[in-house]
Amino acid sequence: MNDLPKQPAVPDPANELASDSSPIDPRDFRNALGTYGTGVTIITATAADGKPYGITCNSFASVSLNPPLVLWSLGVYSSSLTVFQNASHFTVHVLGTSQQALANKFAKSSDDKFAGVDWTPGLGNAPVIAESVANFQCRSVNRYYGGDHVIFLGAVEAYAYNTGKPLLFARGMYGRFLADDERKKSP
Repeated sequence: MNDLPKQPAVPDPANELASDSSPIDPRDFRNALGTYGTGVTIITATAADGKPYGITCNSFASVSLNPPLVLWSLGVYSSSLTVFQNASHFTVHVLGTSQQALANKFAKSSDDKFAGVDWTPGLGNAPVIAESVANFQCRSVNRYYGGDHVIFLGAVEAYAYNTGKPLLFARGMYGRFLADDERKKSP
């Protein structure tokens, strides 16, 4: 009798990450991942020609407090990938509940996502968008390739935050955090 868990055969490393050789259905896997609620961020950087770029992202996470490090990821087929790969700095903006339209704006392709957006240049000229719940101005430290995404690691060089309520995302929908004391006040 053997109590050890059964393990599948070790996959061939050359084919392990190939999508056509995975037994997992990508759409269903995405649905499963969608059950994990995340914050909503906009990541910004400036291209070599000075043009600001930004994307909506929910793959943001803290990595380390000392030194202060964060990460986020971007699909390898993103039209702005080269900008972020070449930028010395990027800024992560945690969006508030009132910024759902802004999240939608930066989630879509557009020639000028910054039209009508209140922002100032931050470290490395990466745009800092006004009124976000928090922002983290980061120096690009490294990037790693993981399947169909590039993972960006940033050293936080400046940050700011306020008491605004963060915008959340789960199961393809926006929402907000409802604290226990707020639930007790609701009818």
